[in-house]
Amino acid sequence: MSDAYQRRNPHRLYRETDQAMVAGVCAGIADYFGFNRRGMRLVTLLGAVFFLPFVLVSYVILAIIIPARPQTARLDAEQAQFWRGVSNAPADVFSSVKHRFRELDLRLQKMEAYVTSREFDFDRELDRAARPGAGSTE
Repeated sequence: MSDAYQRRNPHRLYRETDQAMVAGVCAGIADYFGFNRRGMRLVTLLGAVFFLPFVLVSYVILAIIIPARPQTARLDAEQAQFWRGVSNAPADVFSSVKHRFRELDLRLQKMEAYVTSREFDFDRELDRAARPGAGSTE
């Protein structure tokens, strides 16, 4: 099988241990979804103020479950944005591709209709007659 079929999406949810304040869960979630790290930490802190047991238990569970980011899994900003879009909205990606193929198919149908029409033959004959030396037998 081709390498394209075996490649996996490199955009995965990891804990960001390099950017961590506690365990890197907030930084990892912010990186995965494209949020601001400070904003994510602020939302977590506000959630902890109102729902301390739930947020604390959730954070500990996520710190245990989510693996730390390996050094080989680093993506540049452009790749991360692409994979984030594919991961978060695959239906949008496929509908966009489907739309582009539909447009290309319509363009191809129009070209086929023109090439098989009498208008094309007429235009071709006019073009042939307009070229110098095309119709003269002298």
